[in-house]
Amino acid sequence: MGYLDKMNTHAALMGRMMETVGALDHIPNTFQADMQLRKAATRCLGCSRPGECETWLAEHEGGADRAPGYCPNADLFEEWKAGS
Repeated sequence: MGYLDKMNTHAALMGRMMETVGALDHIPNTFQADMQLRKAATRCLGCSRPGECETWLAEHEGGADRAPGYCPNADLFEEWKAGS
């Protein structure tokens, strides 16, 4: 997989994860959140478990309360949902 393909794959997975766990609608509209989102994308890109992520997302198409424990952005998504 080329680097651009990897970027596209991880970006799509991260977007799906945010939607699945309900974080997408809670991203704060702040400069800090913009920086957090960029860091989250970098963490996602560095994740070595995209296949497991894809499977988990397929199993939770109806939604989930929290991202799986191996997700490097699970805590951030929870923070956004809590309004922190």
